[in-house]
Amino acid sequence: MSETLSERGSAERSRPAEGNIRRIPRVAVVLAAGRSERLAEVTAGGSKALIRVGGLSLVERAVRTLLSSAIEHVVVVVGYQAGPVAAVVNRVAPGHVQATFAEAWEEGNGASFAAAEPYVAEEDLFLLVTTDHVFGEGALLPLLATGRPSVLVDHAPDPEAWAEGTRVRIHDEQAVEFSKELGDPTIDCGAFLLPRSVFAAQRSAAARADSSLSGAVTELARAEPLEAVPLPRGTWWQDVDTPEDLRQAAKRLRRSLTKRADGPVSRYLNRPLSTRLSMALAHLPLHPDVISLIAFMVALAGAFALGAGLGVAGGLLVHAASVLDGVDGEIARLRVRASPGGALLDGIMDRLADAAIIAGVTVWALALNADPASVAVLAIAATAGAMLSMATKDRIASLGITPLPERWIGWLMGGRDARLFIVAVCGVFGLPTVALAAIAITSAVSLAVRLLLARADTWGAWTGQR
Repeated sequence: MSETLSERGSAERSRPAEGNIRRIPRVAVVLAAGRSERLAEVTAGGSKALIRVGGLSLVERAVRTLLSSAIEHVVVVVGYQAGPVAAVVNRVAPGHVQATFAEAWEEGNGASFAAAEPYVAEEDLFLLVTTDHVFGEGALLPLLATGRPSVLVDHAPDPEAWAEGTRVRIHDEQAVEFSKELGDPTIDCGAFLLPRSVFAAQRSAAARADSSLSGAVTELARAEPLEAVPLPRGTWWQDVDTPEDLRQAAKRLRRSLTKRADGPVSRYLNRPLSTRLSMALAHLPLHPDVISLIAFMVALAGAFALGAGLGVAGGLLVHAASVLDGVDGEIARLRVRASPGGALLDGIMDRLADAAIIAGVTVWALALNADPASVAVLAIAATAGAMLSMATKDRIASLGITPLPERWIGWLMGGRDARLFIVAVCGVFGLPTVALAAIAITSAVSLAVRLLLARADTWGAWTGQR
């Protein structure tokens, strides 16, 4: 379950199109002023913005999600319990985030929104989100890339979301009206790309005694329809208004930690354990690098036990290390703090752990009087396969070759998760030589398939056809 730089590294930010002015807005506004009485049993009188899910408060998660999406500056509008919320906001990313107080926050979210006007006065477009909407990785990117007034919409919300959400009337792929009273099937996801003129629209709506954000964007849409940007397939969002919504957000966060490239061992055996452990540990002040070090130490303990002939203990420790190997990256993603440095450290320790585990299995096999020459050949082949497995993936990524179907290649059992599982099973049954042979064979087959698929993708380039 080892992760490449792209997996635990910083989320890749969208770049401006070549030859164009920066398309992604520079500034985002987060509305965090409301009271939310329906969550009173959870907040105990505090602000909903400070409710923690997946190790972060809702407001901190919103800010970190925006900064990881190439937003340069975030303005958080506070109101109810303004002091505690602002204290959290100002610690998130000094110099990139600031809180501002909305005097009229009790009048509605449209009135709260008006407090952000001075901070976006120089911006052609800015992003607006609400702190109680949690977004899956990549959900906001299509909206950010439009370069024009737009709204992120969900065309197929579940019944509960539709009943609670703000419905959107769509005409020619443009959002022309927003209201909870509409019967249209589409709802907005609480994320907008807006021009400065929305503040004039807000004042016009307020003059009609409508201080809601829906009233402001509806007023804007009458003069300047918003492009309706569908929620990307494969991602998700969750509006947190009730305790059940909060539980659903936590469940979706945990499930989002599973990767498309996960092999069968990771997907069906390791992730169900590691993601639950990550959710339990995410609120603790544990740096992901500490988890990487713990996983490494557990792997070394397993290697030592295997070398001493303690197959059951060694096998269980190796599998525990495999599960823990996923926790560091999961916690980094939960906290929206993934970094290339962390991924590099994790990768190095994984390779060292692999070498130690294979060495332990080799020593055990020799102690059982297996043929030394055969064991040596198998040990070298297994070590080479373990090292080449990740090196090949990283090389393919660095060369810009089309990503391979790693999820299906994983069924060949040549990935790290499968390799450690093989060691664990063979350790429990006392079969060290079988473990070395299985690792050597599965690694070689996986490597051959990976190279053949990569060669097929680059064949035109190699033959001068492209």
